Amino acid sequence: MRPIEELERIAVAEGCLAVREEPMSRHTTFRIGGPADLLVTVMNREALVKVVECAGKLSLPWMVLGNGSNLLVRDGGIRGCVIALGGEFTQVSRKSDTEISCGAAASLAGVCNFAKKYTLTGLEFAWGIPASLGGAVYMNAGAYGGEMSQVVESVEALLPDGTFREFSGQELQYGYRHSVFMENGGVVCSALLSLKPGNRDVIALSMEDFYQRRKQKQPLNKPSAGSVFKRPEGHFAGALIEQCGLKGCHVGGAAVSEKHAGFIVNTGGATCKDVQTLIRQIQDAVRKETGVELECEVRILGEE
Repeated sequence: MRPIEELERIAVAEGCLAVREEPMSRHTTFRIGGPADLLVTVMNREALVKVVECAGKLSLPWMVLGNGSNLLVRDGGIRGCVIALGGEFTQVSRKSDTEISCGAAASLAGVCNFAKKYTLTGLEFAWGIPASLGGAVYMNAGAYGGEMSQVVESVEALLPDGTFREFSGQELQYGYRHSVFMENGGVVCSALLSLKPGNRDVIALSMEDFYQRRKQKQPLNKPSAGSVFKRPEGHFAGALIEQCGLKGCHVGGAAVSEKHAGFIVNTGGATCKDVQTLIRQIQDAVRKETGVELECEVRILGEE
């Protein structure tokens, strides 16, 4: 039995859903990406540990998938195992009057609505970010002056050695689009958010305001991975790209959005190669015209 078949057998025995040769285009907001050798959806911590341990013993690479909203998968797909979180990882509950305990697979939108239901404020900035809670915690997602580091009290993560550990405060090493989990290989399993009592109507109005701003400025009607580039110090990536006359520029099915130049959209049938070529063209043009280096924010994974 091949290693990938053995891992599939073990995953199914642990109550996981397992699918071979699953197109990653079905699991990324870009709608781009070749097949994963094996996609496993784990329902609890015990199964997650078992699948990760077995993948290690079988020398199979593995990665954890969130909502796929900041991910570009190459056209050759992903070798080894892609792990998605389900079951208990989707749960959201109140830990105290102002604290929310969230599984990593809970949608950020769902957590925002949960906070609004219990009139807790502080998370409104995240309304409309198409991420899982775990992905948002992992990359310190943010918008409109807010970011996850402002509300995350602690995070439970599975470390590469198979142990669970809680991280809090300075241990999270939060920075701009950065957390300690990018360094230590930890898998975010859950997070405790600390919010403040608020007014439901004010919270709802704030969420609607942020949504309308996104709707007006961002190409929400086309597949994308959000902002492609990190914000350069002292600049805005979208403004620099527009300044260089690149709105509408395209390679194959990938194009710089006419609505927001910081976004690359899939106009239909775009490949990862199309997007990567367009990214390089943008970086070259902005460097030549402005002297600013644009750093890619989107994670690019897989084989050519």
